This record gives sequence, structure tokens and C-alpha cells, in this order.
Amino acid sequence: MAMTQAPRSSPLRGILLMMGALALFALLDTLSKGLTASHPVPVIVWGRYAVHFLITLLVFMPRHGLGLFRSHRPGLQVLRGLMLVMTTALVVLSFRQLPVAEVTALIFVTPLLVTVLAVKFLGERMLPLQWLAIGVGFCGVLLIVRPSGALMGSGALLVLAAAGCYSVYQVLTRKLSAGDHSATQLLYTALVGTVAMSIVLPWYGLPVSLGLLDALQIGSLGLIAAVSHLLLIMAFRAAPATTLSPFSYAQLAWATLFGWIAFGDLPDGASSAGMGIIAASGLGVAYLERRKREESVRE
Repeated sequence: MAMTQAPRSSPLRGILLMMGALALFALLDTLSKGLTASHPVPVIVWGRYAVHFLITLLVFMPRHGLGLFRSHRPGLQVLRGLMLVMTTALVVLSFRQLPVAEVTALIFVTPLLVTVLAVKFLGERMLPLQWLAIGVGFCGVLLIVRPSGALMGSGALLVLAAAGCYSVYQVLTRKLSAGDHSATQLLYTALVGTVAMSIVLPWYGLPVSLGLLDALQIGSLGLIAAVSHLLLIMAFRAAPATTLSPFSYAQLAWATLFGWIAFGDLPDGASSAGMGIIAASGLGVAYLERRKREESVRE
């Protein structure tokens, strides 16, 4: 069965779907942080991907059948999936040391890294102002981690490594989107994550040893992840990326709110300033990218 993308036609609907997805992503991070206090990280990550994979099959298989597994570049899809599961594992590990809001802010250096990688691997060109915005964004990172301060440690390094993996994941997503349906990409990320963590899992304890409540809590991560990714796909079908990208930084607000409610964590002044700088630089890069594309169309 042929798989076709739905037309983009409703920016307002896309924005609302995007905001819902971002709230669920922040909730996913908050619940993951809570679970790290009593469960090994590989068990948490395995449960998140296994349930996500089952839900993806239930939602998309009836419509697409085995065509859901058909990819023009399966090797790159596997690599892309590995980058995402590594991102997840590194982020969940970092939650043992850092608050949710600070982790989320550091992950948001990803758009800046993606812009740099796109120049190297996708042949895209960058304006001088984009390089300036990227430099400003990394100044925001320094304000959060403060090399001589409390946040600079293995936790911050884990998040920055996760941002690097996530950047590669996004570049591969951009590269593969021209040939593979979004549902196929969603399936591969869940499948690769499940297989990879199933290999690691025996060294940390099998999930059958979990109590019912623990299993439900860990399984809920997969449900939340699946729903949030589905909302994100629907958002990008309803509105163009240039419309939605400025709203992605709302996740910082959600993460701060949930972190405060669940753990009483609030960013200090320097961290808040760093978050603002990262958000502003990311928005600047997005604006300049949009202007660059508009100019290339006019030419």
C-alpha cells in the first residue's frame, strides 16, 4: 500500500499539536527522573522503547501493513535509531545528577549543532549571522554548566554528549525524510531502541522481576513517548517546520514547571539567563534559516 504524506494546511492546529507534544516530552523527562531513584537506567529505557514499539505497530500496521518496514536506506535508519536510544540513555543517566529544566536547556543546543552538521554533511550554507547566533548559544551553555560551578560535572557532560547524538539523529532524519514515510521512521526508532536495550538488559536485571506498579510506571513512559511523537508528526503535517520551530522552546517552560512541581527544583539566576540565551540563539538561527530559504526561492 502506498504511503503518502498529508498536506499541510492548518498552522494553528499545528502549533496546538506541537505544544501538546512538548508538554508530554517534558512530562516524560520528569517521570524518567523520578524512576531513576529506584530502577536501573537500562530497564527504564527498555520499557520506554518496548511499549513505544508495540503502540507504533498497533497504530500503523493496520493501515500500512508490512510496507511500514520498507525503507530506502535501512542502514541509515538503524544508525538513526541508535543515535536516539543513546540520547535517551544519556539523558536518563544525567537525571540522577541534574534538574529536569537544566537538562532540557542543555539538550536545546541540538538545533545549533544540527546547523553546523548540516554544513558539513548536507552541503548547506550558513550566513555569518548564523555563526554568530551559534556562538552566543554556546555562551548560554557556559552560563548553565559554569565550568567552575556545581553543575559542571559528569551530569553536564552526559547531557552534552546526548545533544551530540541527538544532532546526528536529526541530521539523519532530515536526510531520510525525502525517501521514507514518517511512520516508517517512527517504527525504526522504536524497533532499534527495543532491540538495542534488549541486548543490554540482561546485565542489569530482567523486567519480569518488576512489581506490577513498577511495570506500569515504566510502561507509561512508552505510552507517553508514542503519543508525543504521534502529536509531533501530526503537527508537522499540519504546519511547516518554519512555523513550528519557534514554539519548540516552550518545552523549557514545561520542564521548569514539572521539575518544580515534582522535585521542588527551580533554576537559579545564571541558569535562567543561560536558558534564555540558548532559546534566543536558537530562534535567531531558525529565523535566519527561514530568511535564507525565502531569498533562495526569490532567486
